Amino acid sequence: MKINIAIDGPSAAGKSTIAKMLASRLGYVHLDTGAMYRCTAYKALEEGISLDDENALAAMLAGADIELTPEGTVFLDGRDVTTAIRQEQVSMAASRVSRHARVRQDLVARQQKMAAAKGFIMDGRDIGTVVLKDAEVKVFLTASVRSRALRRLQQDYGDKGTDEQLALIEKDIEQRDYDDTHRSNSPLCRAEDAVVIDSSDMTREQVVDAILRLAQPYLQEDSCVQQ
Repeated sequence: MKINIAIDGPSAAGKSTIAKMLASRLGYVHLDTGAMYRCTAYKALEEGISLDDENALAAMLAGADIELTPEGTVFLDGRDVTTAIRQEQVSMAASRVSRHARVRQDLVARQQKMAAAKGFIMDGRDIGTVVLKDAEVKVFLTASVRSRALRRLQQDYGDKGTDEQLALIEKDIEQRDYDDTHRSNSPLCRAEDAVVIDSSDMTREQVVDAILRLAQPYLQEDSCVQQ
């Protein structure tokens, strides 16, 4: 039997990476909810719509077509924007548009419709508390600010990162944590039935294995898991 897995957690905790690895192991689809907010932000920036104008953003989004493929490709109005929406400018803009209730309502409805068939892994800030309240497995993936900053530094600069860059990344992560937990619409919080996994001292494989153990009772009749 197929199930849905919800992974929530703060910025740079590795949610998307873990979700993709889990999807590969289980033969499931990783539904990248963050990409949907990035698409919204990208389209708003393209069309010159204020990121603070909730009504204009909602109207724009109502006519937007967002498609996420099992292979991880993201299409916006028929265009492949997989790489374009990963720009830092778009990331910051996505954080701003996600604060608007009407934007979230539109995208949450799309996400719930996609996941109704089961066999999906979603990651974000409010998956277990809002989007997939009935997910069979809920995980709150976290890590210390320092470990998240070090991972981001390695990702962005490889072995050439400096202490100054690390300090800036730490400051940015702390600010994002504050913004995510204090926003009025769907703030970041752990679902009551979510299992907390602190990945500060864990490898990606160890995190995936830990989540698979949580899912195992539901997967006993499903032979798709790749050992």
